[in-house]
Amino acid sequence: MKQSMSIRRIAIATIGALAIVLAVFWYYGILAPIMPYRPANSIMVIAPYRFNGTWVFDDPRAGLAREPFVGGVPEMIDALVTDIPDADKGFRLTFSAREFPGYQKKLTWVRGDSSGNWYRLEKPPMEGWLCPALFKYYREAPKELYVKADPKG
Repeated sequence: MKQSMSIRRIAIATIGALAIVLAVFWYYGILAPIMPYRPANSIMVIAPYRFNGTWVFDDPRAGLAREPFVGGVPEMIDALVTDIPDADKGFRLTFSAREFPGYQKKLTWVRGDSSGNWYRLEKPPMEGWLCPALFKYYREAPKELYVKADPKG
């Protein structure tokens, strides 16, 4: 009887410790690499900046560091930040798959390819490619993305 009580206590303590470890991992974003997307109804914020001549961003929770924008998106960002002083040093980019108050531009999904997705900006007219990092935020490519750029701070 004493042995079964001891085993039960050990099992309860082990489960409790495991729950605490998982909670800490979740809180600090350590589980982000195995959680490939965030809810599509969220408004998200990243802070792009220029590095080695192109726009990049970091998002430790998504496991991304100096993730570059390529394929026409740097030009879209240039058009978005024309009124932000020192945008090259960083700015706040808010984005969502749903309209939100004060958004500046809407990107419309055009087509997918083998690894990424193409989006169109109407004014000024241009297209840009978003790489598979998009799937760190969405389960599938949204049909529309709403964006807003603001100065940091």
